[in-house]
Amino acid sequence: MTFEKSMERLEEIAERLENEELELDTALALFEEGIAELRAASAALATAETRLKQLREAADGVFKVDHLRA
Repeated sequence: MTFEKSMERLEEIAERLENEELELDTALALFEEGIAELRAASAALATAETRLKQLREAADGVFKVDHLRA
């Protein structure tokens, strides 16, 4: 799932938890799903941050991407 989709789903979950009278089991299931989506979004952000750190401008003004080493 993309970062954007994870954020959309998190918003939906938060809205349901805030605005609906849910049974405890349903609320817990939504909360667990929300935690999973939060972790997915955080991982996507960490990946993007790593890519941004790899992008650097060389002395001649040309941008280079340093690829991650395994």
